[in-house]
Amino acid sequence: MIRLHKYMAQCGVASRRKSEELIKSGAVSVNGHVVKDMGILIDPQKDEVRVYGRIIRLKSDMIYIAVNKPRGYVSTVKDQFGRPTVLDLVPVADEYRLYPVGRLDYDTTGLILLTNDGDLTYRLTHPKHEIEKIYVAGLRGIPDNQDIFRFEHGLVLEGRLTAPAGFELIKADQRLSVVKITLREGRNRQIRKMCDMIGHPVIWLRREAIGEVELCGLQPGQWRYLTPKEIEYLKYLR
Repeated sequence: MIRLHKYMAQCGVASRRKSEELIKSGAVSVNGHVVKDMGILIDPQKDEVRVYGRIIRLKSDMIYIAVNKPRGYVSTVKDQFGRPTVLDLVPVADEYRLYPVGRLDYDTTGLILLTNDGDLTYRLTHPKHEIEKIYVAGLRGIPDNQDIFRFEHGLVLEGRLTAPAGFELIKADQRLSVVKITLREGRNRQIRKMCDMIGHPVIWLRREAIGEVELCGLQPGQWRYLTPKEIEYLKYLR
């Protein structure tokens, strides 16, 4: 027996969180009856589950892809304004019903993962499983030691103190500095807001790595399948 929303995620319908929303909306039926109970248990061997009238089944072909998101793309499945999405860059996205793991904002480039593995998406996006993410950014001006100390030890952002972070100055001239930033949390536009708070706005921002998964030479717009070693690493994160 397995909880309905978890089964839906394993079938590649959506993440667990999105699957819960589908259940609440009345889009899901079990054995011909619409269900809205989050705690319902089903037997995949006996019960027939439908989403919007379509039978769903466990997927044996889970796909894991790394994309170097270019500027000007959104990291959602669909965009209400018709802007291009990261799924448009991957020809197999529709065939395997892939969706992004987390988000990068419109102007941020770099590594984003796509998968149809709902369980993995849940683990990687749940706050208690936040993993280290590495960014490189171009900032206006040159942060001094006090700026770096404030960034690393926490800033009060929208009423909450940010978690400890890494901040390393790579190079600088009179107008621009290039820095490496390491985060373990992922609030909306967090790096941009934090850099504004220390007086050095972001000019450009690129995500280089999610844990041990890196871009590995991907150019903007390019993608690759994750290696078995990378997949195993992500699945067994603690």
